[in-house]
Amino acid sequence: MEIKSKVWLEVDGKPVFGEGRRSLLEAIDRHGSISQAAKEITISYRKAWGYIKAMEERLGFELVQRQAGGKNGGGAALTEEARKFLKRYKKIEDGIKELIDERFRITFGDESS
Repeated sequence: MEIKSKVWLEVDGKPVFGEGRRSLLEAIDRHGSISQAAKEITISYRKAWGYIKAMEERLGFELVQRQAGGKNGGGAALTEEARKFLKRYKKIEDGIKELIDERFRITFGDESS
C-alpha cells in the first residue's frame, strides 16, 4: 500500500499550476517547442497555449518566450523567471511529499508492507 497526493497552486480560486502544467513547461524546456511539448504530454497545441496564457496572466510574469515560425522556424524557451519558479515549486512539492510519507509511516507503520 502506498499513499498518493497532488499539489497545485490557485489564484482567486482558479488553478494556476500543478503536475500537468509543470510537465508542459518541462517539455517545452526539453524540446524548445510548444507544439512538440504538447504532443509529448498528449494535449492539443491549443490547450497547451491556453495553459501558458492562463499561467502567465494569473502569475503576473512571462513563463515562455516565443518566436513565430517562418523561414528559420519558430521556437519557445522558458524564461529565467519560469526556471526559478519551477525550482521553487519542486521544493514545495518534495517537501509536502516528505511530510505525507512520514505521516503515512507514523499512522500505518509496518502495515504498508
